[in-house]
Amino acid sequence: MSLRLATFNIENLLSRFDFSGFRNQLKQDRVLRLFDVRSEAEYQRLEEARTIAHTDDTRQMSALAIADCHADILCLQEADSMAALQAFEYGYLFRMVGNGYRQKYLIEGNDTRGIDVAVLTREETRDGQKIECLEVKSHAALTYNDLDLFNDDLAATNRPGDRIFKRDCLEVDLKIGGRPLTLYVVHFKSMGPAREGLDGRQATMALRIAEAKAVRHIIDSRFGRGHTADKMFAICGDMNDYQEKVDILGDRRNGYEFVPREEAMSALEILSHDGFVENPMLRRPVLDRWTLFHSRGPEERHLCQLDYIWLSPALARRNAAQVPEIIRAGQPYRTIFPASQEVERYPRTGWDRPKASDHCPVVMTLDI
Repeated sequence: MSLRLATFNIENLLSRFDFSGFRNQLKQDRVLRLFDVRSEAEYQRLEEARTIAHTDDTRQMSALAIADCHADILCLQEADSMAALQAFEYGYLFRMVGNGYRQKYLIEGNDTRGIDVAVLTREETRDGQKIECLEVKSHAALTYNDLDLFNDDLAATNRPGDRIFKRDCLEVDLKIGGRPLTLYVVHFKSMGPAREGLDGRQATMALRIAEAKAVRHIIDSRFGRGHTADKMFAICGDMNDYQEKVDILGDRRNGYEFVPREEAMSALEILSHDGFVENPMLRRPVLDRWTLFHSRGPEERHLCQLDYIWLSPALARRNAAQVPEIIRAGQPYRTIFPASQEVERYPRTGWDRPKASDHCPVVMTLDI
C-alpha cells in the first residue's frame, strides 16, 4: 500500500492585504519603494493593486508545483486562514489543474503575521485506500516553562512563559487503509537579522533548538520515551535550518563553482544525532538535496535544504529504497542550478517573481 506525502512552504497564501510597509520600510515591497507615496490611503490603494496583479500568476505556479507532487497528503506552511486555503484549493488546485483536496485541517498558531501550518488530504489514496483523519491537535500553547527549556541563550529575546513554537506543531493522527500514521507539521523560527555580532541564523539558533526539542518531547510523550523507533510517524515542514549547504562561487560571465559544506552546528541535530528520525534526502547526491536558493548578493549565495520529510526509523526502514522527489519547476530564473539539474520552468515564471515559492515542494512515495 503506497502513499504520496508532500510538504511545501507555499509562501504568504493570504486572504488580506498587508499595509504595514507604509510605516515600516523593512516590510515594504521593493516596487513601492521606487515611488513617492505621500499618504497612507494612497499607499493602501497601490498595495492592493500590486498584490492583486501579482497574486494570480504566483498562485497558478503554486498550484502547478502542488499538482506535480501527485500527493495524497499535503502539508503546507504559510497559509493565512482556512478561508484562504479553501479559496486556493477550489479556485486553483481543483478548477485549474484538477487536483482537489476535500479535507483540510488548520488551527491558528502563534505567528504574528497570521500564517499557519495546514494539512490537506484526499479522501482516498491514488490506489484506492481510504484516508481517515482521527484527530488534529495543536501544540501552539506550549511554553518554555511547560517543558523546562528556558536557558540563557533564550533569555536575550524571550521570557520563560513565552510560547515555544513561533507558529505551531500540528499533530495529525491518520489511518490509511486502516493503518496508522501520525504527522507532525512544523514551521520553525525563521533566520532573523544579525544581532550582537552573530549572523541571522546564529542569532535565532536557540529558538529553533527549543522548537526541535519540543517536537521530540511531543513524540516521546505520545509513544513513550525509548519506544518511538517502531512507530509510524513523520515530521514535515520548513525547519528554517540545515546541516549542510552548497556554497556558490563565481559569476554568470565566468561560470559557477558549487562547494558542499557541512555545518558545525544545526538545530536539526536534536532530531537526527541518535537516529531518532532519518532525513531520507541524504539518499540523493550531495549537490542535489537543496530546496532553497539563498542570496544576499554575490558574497552570500548558497543552496540548502530547509524543507523536510523526516521519517521515523520504522518508516525509514520500510522505505529504504525510496528517494524523495524535489519539485523545482516553480523556482525563479535567478536560482542558480548546478549542472544537469536545470528544469523547464512554469509559464510566466520571472527572474525573481512571479514564482511558485522560494521553497521547493518535497514529496515521497511511502509504503506504510
